[in-house]
Amino acid sequence: MIRRVKIIAGGDVQAVGYREYVRKATFRKKIFGQVQNHESGEVEIIAEGEENDLKSFIENINVSEYPIDVRECNVTWHDAIGDYTKFEIIRGDKDQELFERIDVAGSLLYRVVENTTLSLEKQDQMLEKQDLMLGKQDQMLGKQDEMISLQHDTVEEIKGLRKDSESYFEKEFSEIKRKLHSIENALNEMGIKV
Repeated sequence: MIRRVKIIAGGDVQAVGYREYVRKATFRKKIFGQVQNHESGEVEIIAEGEENDLKSFIENINVSEYPIDVRECNVTWHDAIGDYTKFEIIRGDKDQELFERIDVAGSLLYRVVENTTLSLEKQDQMLEKQDLMLGKQDQMLGKQDEMISLQHDTVEEIKGLRKDSESYFEKEFSEIKRKLHSIENALNEMGIKV
């Protein structure tokens, strides 16, 4: 069901980009109407659309997000008239609008600086973690070097053991061969052929 809603927003809502915020809240929604500043310091919003869309819209624009601070949001519901084809900002005096745009630009710049600061802090945290990881990688490489050194020592030990074993077994086999040859000779002398 198409309805009309009139909203009077009070608080810090002028010269802070609130009208643009309200217009942005209608983006890609079938909400038509207008938003304008009042001399009282409040902002008046008239919007028409599906009732559920309007309820969601009201929630979205009842915001406290620097520099905007909506402290009052008076809502009255009416039957739709259908006299809007888009949602627009009703602008005032050029000088007043210029100063408001400068204020909005300043607040956006502040937000950019704030986000950049947060981003730099996160980068610093990531760099610290990378430094820790690099430290651990250095430890792992040190342990790998120790393992390689131990492997090298172990290989050298095995080579030495193999050489010693080879020499020992050659002596032993030589001795066994000599003794077998002596036994064979003694048996031959006794007339026993082997």
